[in-house]
Amino acid sequence: MNYTLENNIFKIAITAIGAEISSFKSKKTGAEYIWQANPEIWGSHAPVLFPIVGGLKNDTYIHLGKKYQLPRHGFIRRNKSLKIIEKSSSSILLELLSSSQTLEIYPFSFSFQIQFTLIKNKLIVKHRIMNTGENDLFFSLGAHPAFNCPFDKNEQYDDYFLQFETNESLNTWDLNNEGLISYEAQKMINNTDILHLHSTIFNKDALIFKSLKSREVKLKSRNHHKEVIIRFNDFSSLGLWAKPNADFVCIEPWLGYADNENTSQIFSEKEGIIKLAAHREYTATYSIEIND
Repeated sequence: MNYTLENNIFKIAITAIGAEISSFKSKKTGAEYIWQANPEIWGSHAPVLFPIVGGLKNDTYIHLGKKYQLPRHGFIRRNKSLKIIEKSSSSILLELLSSSQTLEIYPFSFSFQIQFTLIKNKLIVKHRIMNTGENDLFFSLGAHPAFNCPFDKNEQYDDYFLQFETNESLNTWDLNNEGLISYEAQKMINNTDILHLHSTIFNKDALIFKSLKSREVKLKSRNHHKEVIIRFNDFSSLGLWAKPNADFVCIEPWLGYADNENTSQIFSEKEGIIKLAAHREYTATYSIEIND
């Protein structure tokens, strides 16, 4: 089942399971900008990452001396328990509350809300995490939207590039075979705002940019003026990923990362983890704007 948001420019679909953006389609051109989750390649559209980003060592973390297990990217992804709080033609608000099931794997009381709002050619995605318990809550948060690339069938992947808001000199950290971050960094771009896409760019898995000046990235082609713009003022880091030779690219605003190779596995010490005091809330928003 999908929920639909619509105006006279775009039609958007949000999945009931996992709250993924599953379609962002132009009414003017008929172009679909979201990857359609081909299960033979990668069967997702835009996973919501909470309360972890990436994977844990042995899928395990430790909190107050007790071991817990979480799947890669957490439990919003593919979750069937998200409930509608508000719905209109252009906006929807979904919520997941902590439960006996979540407490078994994540020992914190919380409300997780995600709101999608379509305004003209822009989709605004707002996350709101509320600590409903009496102790500190620890979490990471991220988005994982996958965009069709190329936009047009007569183009090639290497016709496309990512343009950052400002010139960057960025290292990326390699992931080992277990999906853990190593301390071997490689220079990805040096004093430029352009990162060219090509068929082998993701052969070593995701590109992980832990600190960058830009809070905006554009996905563009050399052949025309269509573009996807991701703005992520509330997110400190960015992941880029695709299956090698697949016709999509994920542009992922992150607050947090996968575990490091030498992790202590203590959740409160995890790199990028956010601590939220009792009865406080945390909000983070990003947006997707399409010019076609």
